[in-house]
Amino acid sequence: MLAAQFMALLDVFIVNVAAPTIGSDLNASGADLQLVVAGYAITYSVLLITGARLGDRYGHGRVHLVGLALFTTASLACGLAQGGTELIAFRLVQGAGSAVMIPQVLSLIQRTFTGEARVRALGAYAAVLAVGAAAGQVVGGVLVSADLLGTGWRPVFLVNVPVGLVLLAAGRRVLPRGGGAEGEAAGGGARKGAHGLDWPGLVLLGAAVSLVTVPLVLGQEEDWPAWSWASLAVGALVFVAFRRYEARLARRGGAPLIAPRVLRHPGMGLAVLRIMAVMAVNGGFLFVLTLHVQGGLGYSALRAGLTFAPTAVVFGVVGLTWRRWPASWQRALAPAGFMLTALSVAGVGLAFKGGDDGGAWLYVAYAGVGVGLALAFSPTLTGALAAVRPEDAADASGLLATVTQLGQLIGVAVFGTVFFNRLESLGAPEAYTSSEALLTCMFALATTAVLGAVSGLVLRRR
Repeated sequence: MLAAQFMALLDVFIVNVAAPTIGSDLNASGADLQLVVAGYAITYSVLLITGARLGDRYGHGRVHLVGLALFTTASLACGLAQGGTELIAFRLVQGAGSAVMIPQVLSLIQRTFTGEARVRALGAYAAVLAVGAAAGQVVGGVLVSADLLGTGWRPVFLVNVPVGLVLLAAGRRVLPRGGGAEGEAAGGGARKGAHGLDWPGLVLLGAAVSLVTVPLVLGQEEDWPAWSWASLAVGALVFVAFRRYEARLARRGGAPLIAPRVLRHPGMGLAVLRIMAVMAVNGGFLFVLTLHVQGGLGYSALRAGLTFAPTAVVFGVVGLTWRRWPASWQRALAPAGFMLTALSVAGVGLAFKGGDDGGAWLYVAYAGVGVGLALAFSPTLTGALAAVRPEDAADASGLLATVTQLGQLIGVAVFGTVFFNRLESLGAPEAYTSSEALLTCMFALATTAVLGAVSGLVLRRR
């Protein structure tokens, strides 16, 4: 399950460093490349909660395998695409496959493990979740630079095919075909007692997420036209309509898409805020640093990808070990992680100041970012889910997975805009001006991390 989770997360970011090669090979326009990168994230974020509910209804193991098969098939199609339009369409399908399979990971953890075993499983899940973001950049750089058999960018998609086939074979043997201990249907029908699909809620949520994610993804490329702001405003209104509809449905005794008791669960509101903040910082950091090292410093795809290795490795180590630290530290880990992240991202910006290549202190700052993000994210996710009841696993999984993806998109959109605007105001995109734009972004990221720590402490006191 975690291997499939890792593979899907890689594909959110692996295309970033391959985009220039894809553009030259397929004669794709800038808008085409933006949709190749963003199409996956759009369908992924829109359908995550739907995927969680499908797992609750038809069995998490079974639905995970269906999503994995769809993802693997779409990956093959992406790797064989002969034009930009084809690649965009297959990326949309690939994102849909991820949205079907990924929510089942958290749900199966919730339904399969209890106590300390659940905490360990959630720790491994959290480590994989955020390491996949940085590792996507690394793997993308390695595969593009290797140019295996003259295939250029295609291995960034084709690598999923053998991995997906192995996971499908293994999953059929080891995953519960029902999806939980509640006695799901042995055949292909819905599990007895499972929630309905709440089609009006699905339509409202899908529309709201689409209206928000599309302008976040495409707004920078189009220089934030009026339609992007209108879409964001309408999206916010549709979110309000969705919330009101769900509350009314719950009062009538129906089965809302997200059970109100999940939103009222102690610590869930704080977790949503913190996860949104930490993933926005994570997404913005990876995006603007890629822009600087490839555009400003002229790094190759391989070198740019390897830039993120220290952050990814440290994040994984801390994400897997933090629960072994003294119990008296646990409540302070997330705020401390945000503060360490703030100091470290500011340190990265200062290390690159003046067009320099960073020096030895840069790697200390990279490691600090990895530690800080891990401490801000892993304990937050684990604390939010460790006590959620099994019957609420699908709703909680879909909610937090969607928040994670939206946080990444918001980070890329907001901090990418800050970087480009600062770069434009400074003049030509050379090493010096790019480093100044990066420094501005890193200070903005540091401010966001500080707000994540302070806001969390305020909400906890309430």
